[in-house]
Formats: sequence, C-alpha cells, structure tokens
Amino acid sequence: MAGAYDDRDGRIWMDGKLVDWRDANVHILTHALHYASSVFEGERCYNGRIFKSRDHSERLHYSAGCLDFQIPYTVDEIEAAKQEVLAANGFTDAYVRAVAWRGAGEDMGVAAKRNKVRLAIAAWEWGNYYGDAKMKGAKLDIAKWKRPSPETAPSHAKAAGLYMICTMAKHAAEAKGCSDAMMFDYRGYVAEATGANIFFVKDGEVHTPDPDCFLNGLTRQTVIGMLKDRQVKVNVRHIMAEELEGFEQCWLTGTAAEVTPVGQIGDYNFEVGALTRDIAEGYEKLVRS
Repeated sequence: MAGAYDDRDGRIWMDGKLVDWRDANVHILTHALHYASSVFEGERCYNGRIFKSRDHSERLHYSAGCLDFQIPYTVDEIEAAKQEVLAANGFTDAYVRAVAWRGAGEDMGVAAKRNKVRLAIAAWEWGNYYGDAKMKGAKLDIAKWKRPSPETAPSHAKAAGLYMICTMAKHAAEAKGCSDAMMFDYRGYVAEATGANIFFVKDGEVHTPDPDCFLNGLTRQTVIGMLKDRQVKVNVRHIMAEELEGFEQCWLTGTAAEVTPVGQIGDYNFEVGALTRDIAEGYEKLVRS
C-alpha cells in the first residue's frame, strides 16, 4: 500500500463495521477537529500478532477517561475489530492505529457531552520509523518546546492534543537535518523525544527519565523488563541537561520507533554500543517470538 493516507485501497473499521478506505471520513464540524477531544493508540503487528495488543486497547480506554469520555466498545470488541482489520487487508506485518474521538453532534463549543463518541481502526504496512537511523544512530535536535505539567494537561493520556508541540518540534528538527528532537519537561529535566521515550547508558548502568509528566510507553516498560532480566541496573530518575555530556550510549523506544539507537543530541555524541545493540536485537526477537 502506498500513496497519500486519504487515497489508498483497503478497508478501515469505523463505528462497528468495515468501510472502504476512501470512505472513512468525518464531518468538518467534528468536535475533535476543533477541540482535540481525541485519543489514539499506535501498535505493531508481527507475524500476525499485535505486540501487547490488549495493553494498548486498555490504555485507549484509560486515555478516553482522562479526556472525560467513554468509548462505546469494550476492550474485547476493540481486540476483535483489530483482527478484522488485519484480515480484511491481508496483513501479517503492519502498523495498527486505533483512534477514538468526540464526533459532530448537537454541541459545537468547548462542551460536547451530547456528541457521539466514535472509534476507528486502520492498519498499513510501515517500515522503520527513523529509516536507516535504526542501524547507524539517529540525530536529534533539542526542542524549544517542553512537556507540560500534569496540572495543565492530562499528560499520562495518549491524547492527540499533546502532540501539537511534538509536530512543531519535529518539523524544526527535520529542517536542521535531524530525525527527531529531544524535549525537556516543564521543570527543565530531560523528558523524551517527540514520539518515543529515551534511555542513556553510563558505566554499565542505564538511566531513563521518570515519566511523571509524560507517557510511560509500553515499549519503554518492555525494555526496562528486558534490562532487568539481563541484570542491568536501571535508574529511573530526573535527568539534568548537563548530564548529557557524560552519557556513553543512548536509544529511543516506542511502538513506531521500536528500539532505535541515537548517535547525537544537539552537540552531544553517543556510540552505538554493545548494550544498545543487544537491547535492539533482543526486542526484535521478543516481538516476533
């Protein structure tokens, strides 16, 4: 499958049934388009199995609750719909996107209690999120935008509105020839990349930011488990900007990113070392097992 995302062959599950890809549309007065009342999940299917599929479906429900709406489909129904989408499109290896949002209805203002909550699930074939950076190490800019305080936004939800500053940060990074950008949080601590969590290595130990104001990714949690299985000490803590100079290795984690080595962040350089390669290779085996 190729071409613009609104002009492809295939089928998308939408509000309980499969529709032709090009017919999966919403009205211009959809509440989510105006007020970001939308949550989503990104998932990868390997050899016919979606990795941590149920965890993703449960998080979708959790995120919706954080935005004060309820998805009108159970976790089991979402799980079945994802399988239906994969089968309808003939995919065994694919990226799966589930999205729930407040649609158009009787309300058209900030409040939208009377508007129907909708759900759609699409899937497409998608290669490495960072291209060849997965082998040689991604180059990251340092974003001017910061992850917000949990007192100003539902930072633990996978909510569409939280990605607005990520888009701007990534565009600025790409204009500088970078693959992505690293973001600080509202206090000035290292947080994450625009769509992936971040890990560092120093003296045989791993350091990763405490996800107290950003998404604690499922891939992040998986990788921490892998490191502990390997008897590698993992320090989950606040990381200061000045510490970047002392780290030896770095990698990103995320469903789309999988495990991607980082070779540079701003003026700081990192080696694609043995531990980074081991975790990347181990994750690849795990998701396909």
